[in-house]
Amino acid sequence: MRIIAVVVNWNGGEVNSRCLTSLGLQGAALERVVFVDNASSDGSRELVARTFPKVEIIDTGANLGYGGGNNVGFARALALGAEAVLVVNNDVTFERGAVAGLARALAADATVGIVGPRVLLRDEPHKVWAAGGALTWTQNLTTLRGFCELDGAEWQRELDVDYLAGCALLMKREVLEKLGGFDDSYFAYTEDVDLGLRAKQAGWRSRCIGSIAAFHAPSSSTGGGYNPRRKYMMGVNSVRFLRRWGGARAWTSFVVYDVLTLPLLLLAGLFRGRTKAVLAKALGIFDGFRGKHIDAATVQPGSHWLW
Repeated sequence: MRIIAVVVNWNGGEVNSRCLTSLGLQGAALERVVFVDNASSDGSRELVARTFPKVEIIDTGANLGYGGGNNVGFARALALGAEAVLVVNNDVTFERGAVAGLARALAADATVGIVGPRVLLRDEPHKVWAAGGALTWTQNLTTLRGFCELDGAEWQRELDVDYLAGCALLMKREVLEKLGGFDDSYFAYTEDVDLGLRAKQAGWRSRCIGSIAAFHAPSSSTGGGYNPRRKYMMGVNSVRFLRRWGGARAWTSFVVYDVLTLPLLLLAGLFRGRTKAVLAKALGIFDGFRGKHIDAATVQPGSHWLW
């Protein structure tokens, strides 16, 4: 199976080196790496060019977001004849042999269109970040299976999931050709959930290969889990996602779990230093209902008093 990896960068700094080094250890299982730079200004693009001369670099000329940047890389990978494309966050590393294992799992069943490893926290590798994802329609609409649980047999199984975290997954060429990659209108966050549902709708299964591990430093590009920019984007995209996939029960659940709880979260945030993050989520939900689209200017650091 001819596999090409796509790595998107926006001011990723040194994390790119760890990621690309780990991909270089995958041997013949990975034919090429396409590195898409979303108009970085921190010198990270130049560092990659100097340090990894065999990596193909594509300059987008603008910050297209995670989905948009990946879609540029997907187009190039398909043009190069990829039979499967490996999506890799630049803050993800793989254990040796991981790509070969994912390729075997993807090739083993024609009904499986996307596979991914269990993802462990890079700085706490005894803990799980995600072993696939589940659509719950409760708080934040979805949940990452095993999030912050101790790693163990429960998360090392192979099973079908609603979606795979967009930081590390392997997709068949046919899936990309049929679905067109990520929906880049999300800009960042939730595009992986949407992809999983669209794949299922088209007849493909998403499968977590829990025996294979990747390591992730989550949300490094937006500053962490409760960073206001991240919470804002998730608020906007929750509404966008619901407009496509949610019925009456899903909307009711969203109001109960994500809207009516905001005053309590704000109160708790006063004592936990999360006030701006809660306000950003509320603003994101409001802007989502207004039909606002996220772009690079919207979430540029310093573009709003919340971030």
